[in-house]
Amino acid sequence: MSLEPGTPVVCLASASPRRRDLLWQIGVPHKATAANVDEDPLPGESAHDYVERLAVEKAMAVRSRGERLPVLAADTAVVLEGAVYGKPVDRADALAMLSRLSGRVHQVLTAVALATERSVEVRVSATSVRFRDLTLAEREAYWQTGEPRDKAGGYAIQGFGGVFVESLSGSYSGVVGLPLAETAELLRTAGIGYWRGSRA
Repeated sequence: MSLEPGTPVVCLASASPRRRDLLWQIGVPHKATAANVDEDPLPGESAHDYVERLAVEKAMAVRSRGERLPVLAADTAVVLEGAVYGKPVDRADALAMLSRLSGRVHQVLTAVALATERSVEVRVSATSVRFRDLTLAEREAYWQTGEPRDKAGGYAIQGFGGVFVESLSGSYSGVVGLPLAETAELLRTAGIGYWRGSRA
């Protein structure tokens, strides 16, 4: 039996409109719900293990509520010299983050997990991003846009923060928050199609 284009085939464990847009981009009809898990890193936890664990925990949290669709979840961290930069707590924190990233190369790690009734599979995307030098005035003006407040590392590559990026090696969609090659691989392995529907 074929599905109607708008019939959800997965549940996205995220309230992020960016992740929803990326799923629509590859034609995956879905519904979405926030996972609401504790995002504090564990003592001594590596950045790779951190994003992988959170993606799995988010997927399982939604599955545990009785969700019958396969659950797709992701987590993103900005990493510089081993330190993980999450969402800034305030203006001073955001300006400090952007100052550290200024003129340097950092990594963006995004893990994506798919939980089905049979198993949980996870993949991690790693991307190197180089920022140009940022002035204090520019960092302050960027904070005033409101964009850094809920973004890992204090910036959004798909938004106003895109002007900071000189170069990128890896997955652009991974930096936005959902690496599409890895996501498609998980879906394909689970027998879930993409390119099957649009937002219309």
